[in-house]
Amino acid sequence: MKKKNKIEFYYIVDDILSLEEFQKLKKINHHGITRYDHSLRVSYYTYLITKKLHINYEAATRGALLHDFFFDEVDEYKEIFKLRRHPNFASLKASQYFSLSMIEQDIIKRHMFPITFTPPKYLESWIVDIVDDICAIFEKGYVTKRDLKAAFLFLFLFFLNYFR
Repeated sequence: MKKKNKIEFYYIVDDILSLEEFQKLKKINHHGITRYDHSLRVSYYTYLITKKLHINYEAATRGALLHDFFFDEVDEYKEIFKLRRHPNFASLKASQYFSLSMIEQDIIKRHMFPITFTPPKYLESWIVDIVDDICAIFEKGYVTKRDLKAAFLFLFLFFLNYFR
């Protein structure tokens, strides 16, 4: 990360990252990492892409960071309904603490398209939707790879002991 980009990125999101309620996302598992780390990754890549495209990178960066700002509100739902409903809970939670622009609201509410059926309105929202998907796939892949390595190591040690 270039130092200039790093400084600007953190300047844009500092008030969100400093919020005690947002810090609680560090305790929630999400795609094999924390929801905090996932949101930070989505936000940073969104920042780089939208800045390069000369579109509203500040709103995109902030909306991306807030896209999964929810806690256990969806625990009572089955998995598909969790996927469809959590954007609304994240939007409500973000609105409690921040004044959201139309782009930020759209990013948070539409980042699960097509699962949520309603497509994003803004290019920034489309970018967050795609970046979120790519990050989730990468994170799941990393966790799967780590788990497979552990399983193969266990099997190797088991067979090593078994055939001695």
